[in-house]
Amino acid sequence: MKKLIAFDLDDTLAVTKSPISDQMSEVLARLINYYEICIISGGKFEQFKEQVINQLKITEDKLTKFHLMPTCGTRYYKYDLIKKDWQLLYSEDLSEKQKKLIIENLKQAATELGYWEAKPYGEIIEDRGSQITFSALGQEAPPDKKYAWDPDSKKRFAIKDYIASKLDGLEIRVGGSTSIDITLAGIDKAYGMVKIIETLGIKKSDILFFGDRLQPGGNDYPVKMFGIDCLEVSRWQDTVLALEAIIHVTE
Repeated sequence: MKKLIAFDLDDTLAVTKSPISDQMSEVLARLINYYEICIISGGKFEQFKEQVINQLKITEDKLTKFHLMPTCGTRYYKYDLIKKDWQLLYSEDLSEKQKKLIIENLKQAATELGYWEAKPYGEIIEDRGSQITFSALGQEAPPDKKYAWDPDSKKRFAIKDYIASKLDGLEIRVGGSTSIDITLAGIDKAYGMVKIIETLGIKKSDILFFGDRLQPGGNDYPVKMFGIDCLEVSRWQDTVLALEAIIHVTE
């Protein structure tokens, strides 16, 4: 029996940059009775809280069973019942020099390839401390526009290929629907899984991971390559159906 179930966020638990549905909230509230839950995705910690944690109808003590790993596992938050707040366990931050190099190359690549948006919905390139994220249409673009921009990921892989040789020692991954995430080399979702294994004293075989980017180059792929059992989904409804089956068998 698995001990922990881990999830990507956008398009696995929710529509991109949107709160989880009432149906997902209900199934997660049931799931936490039997398993530890990890959410590991490219978004910021604040996004995790807004999209998932604030939508849950659970008692405070249940929050201690959640493991939040924003920015592709470069950070790890756990809830402290005594302090009544989320505590940061680690943060693998980029240096200012690395951030500048990443931002310059992302803008150059997107501009020269014709993918730099003249009128974006918010920031196109965001400094998340331990990760630089490129969002082609801007961070606040409507979901329908984001899904239509690069459905086969070819545009983002073109940007990735363009900058790969210029960002030695850094990880470049395609994630979400319009984004590219860049972190320190070796600091990815597999790194996050190693940390949670160490923290909980469990094994790889104790974890089941849900993600929508498990193909080579996707930001969920490192988890698969690490040897953790994975289920690939394409929308949050797929995840709900699978979780309901897991709960049915567990109860």
